[in-house]
Amino acid sequence: MRKGTVLSIGVIMLIILCGCSDTKTAVRYEPADVHQVTGRQGVCTEKGNYWVSGSGTLAKYDSSWKLVAENTEPFEGYSLEVNHIGDIDVYNNELYLGVEYFMDGESKNIQVAVYDGDTLELKRVFPFRPDTGQQECSGIAVDPDSRTVYMTSWIDDESSEYLYMYDLDTEEYKGKLRMDPGPKWLQGVAYYDGSLYVTSDDGDADDDAPDHMYRVDVSDDKKDGAVSMEKEFDDVTRQGEIEGLTFDEEKRQLLLLYNRGAKIAAGMPTGFYEGYSEEIHEVFVYDIK
Repeated sequence: MRKGTVLSIGVIMLIILCGCSDTKTAVRYEPADVHQVTGRQGVCTEKGNYWVSGSGTLAKYDSSWKLVAENTEPFEGYSLEVNHIGDIDVYNNELYLGVEYFMDGESKNIQVAVYDGDTLELKRVFPFRPDTGQQECSGIAVDPDSRTVYMTSWIDDESSEYLYMYDLDTEEYKGKLRMDPGPKWLQGVAYYDGSLYVTSDDGDADDDAPDHMYRVDVSDDKKDGAVSMEKEFDDVTRQGEIEGLTFDEEKRQLLLLYNRGAKIAAGMPTGFYEGYSEEIHEVFVYDIK
């Protein structure tokens, strides 16, 4: 083989390798643990601590999942009426919440609220932009790399095709990112290893059909996000309603909040499945391989 041919092959291989360098390698999510918690909406973690949100509660757990703090009246201090918390996130011991007034599948008075990670008390509220088209807030995520706060919308209309972005430092609205194809019934969002991940309540508990998590790879201009299915949750205790998620970077773990036992219609509990007298909230922990 001539030297020029060898060189050409080498150049071609280099181009191929460089072209694949940005491609995410397939990962496995291996079940590691399950923890029953008090809240049904969201979960986040930082420096060995865990926080869980209910529709109207906040709770903090230590590294052994022992409850160390709880706020059962988190809506004090708002100028607009709110009654619902979605999925949550934490950054530098501050909790980021998507708060709203939610009833029978409809939402108003959406807020981006920041709480103290120790006292679980309200610290400040972002100036919300009602002209963005966002109709609901089911989840929130902090991306410290791009200094962006992302919000999801659960309502199944055009608004749920977007992630709504606020500046982490200035707290000002900075645009919206269109997901393609857009998942439906979004419940939570989290940032991990350069990508965003969203949970979708697209299964059916009546038919024992599982819900899913999708990965969103954001374009450089932050206007679009390519969506791919990341995991089907066919390994939970019983099919019910998927909620928030978070990633523990130090432990390389995915944490997912999943509810079972309650029948849900238009986002509201309407009774219980046979064998249940209450809804059970569990955080499933997966090792990322």
